[in-house]
Amino acid sequence: MTRLLSPLYLGLLATLCLSQVHAKDASASPVIAPSLQRFVDDHTISGAVTLVVGKDGILNLETVGFSDLKSKTPMSRDAMFWIASMTKPMTSMALMMLVEEGRLSIDDPVEKYLPEFKGQMLAVEKAADHVLLRKPARPVTIRDLLTHSSGLVGKSPLEPGALDVLTLREAVITYAMSPLQFEPGSKWSYCNPGISTLGRLIEVASGKSYAQFMQERLFTPLGMKDTTFWPDKAHLLRLAKAYKPTADKAGLEVTPIMYLSPDLSDRKRMPLPAGGLFSCATDLAKVYAMVLNGGTLNGHRFLKAETLKLMTTNQLGDMKVSFAEGMNMGLGFHIVKTPKGVTEALSPGSFGHGGAYGTQAWIDPTRGLAIVLLIQRANLPNSDQSAMRAVLQKTAVERFGK
Repeated sequence: MTRLLSPLYLGLLATLCLSQVHAKDASASPVIAPSLQRFVDDHTISGAVTLVVGKDGILNLETVGFSDLKSKTPMSRDAMFWIASMTKPMTSMALMMLVEEGRLSIDDPVEKYLPEFKGQMLAVEKAADHVLLRKPARPVTIRDLLTHSSGLVGKSPLEPGALDVLTLREAVITYAMSPLQFEPGSKWSYCNPGISTLGRLIEVASGKSYAQFMQERLFTPLGMKDTTFWPDKAHLLRLAKAYKPTADKAGLEVTPIMYLSPDLSDRKRMPLPAGGLFSCATDLAKVYAMVLNGGTLNGHRFLKAETLKLMTTNQLGDMKVSFAEGMNMGLGFHIVKTPKGVTEALSPGSFGHGGAYGTQAWIDPTRGLAIVLLIQRANLPNSDQSAMRAVLQKTAVERFGK
């Protein structure tokens, strides 16, 4: 007996077959990986995962090189990476959710929610045996934290090792107890403690732990199943090893992940709002697709479009900011004002953030693309200006740009 298939079923079957063909074609004919192969060959990096995302999801996902040089394990598409400071925009977006709900204002002084900041002083003279302090012209605001213009100390006075033993609340208290390094709002100075203080503000305003809020409001609804502050055993099996140059600069050798204790799965370790996340390409594709879609994905609204617009609008005027030329500073995002050098392939108004071990994620709203580089390379002179980033962005824009 012959069974007649409905037009709907036939259409779905055709779509499935077409998607499989495209997937095979992408795998058989890589367009990004060849441009990065030379960096594997000359031992700049061990390997990489590259990702190009559009509003409808992944446009391209490729790998090059190895996740483990000793075993010659090829880099896999689902490899896990410490994404480091790529965590910062996610923390900032989470805080802005609370701003939208009226629980915070970015122009509020931090001391309104964290009383330990009341009476914080400014260091005006430093010597070997004393520090001269005075009251700052105004207190630190939440906007200052988001734009790296707070003047907070660059690290906890209890470091090294503090991040493994302190809670987030305790770490933030050490920042508040330290004198300000400059008048709030007067200059840009990259500040991990400032972003970690945002994490503590999330806790106070939401009544939940920072990690719980991130999981419930961002990771779970986005379907980011492999994004975590504490990679489990299965994640660790997929974790790309981190490398640094050998002493003679002729090759690469394994290096531990900075800031974090060797037991990466230890949940007693503080979830670091400024740079503690581990993730993979397919998870990151979801958060950047949400951003490209103006704060929504799969019918769920995470942020208002006007909130993302504010976050990606210059907040500091002509102040010199960031680690590349021609940049502005938004709320948690670095913004390309004038494309030049490493950002030459991007449109004005593109925004994003990099990480300590060379990871990069930049969104070009004009072209409707997010371009992501996942590597684990320590001791880069300036990860934001890496040659790998420039080559990836140029290749991705040429192939997928509108």
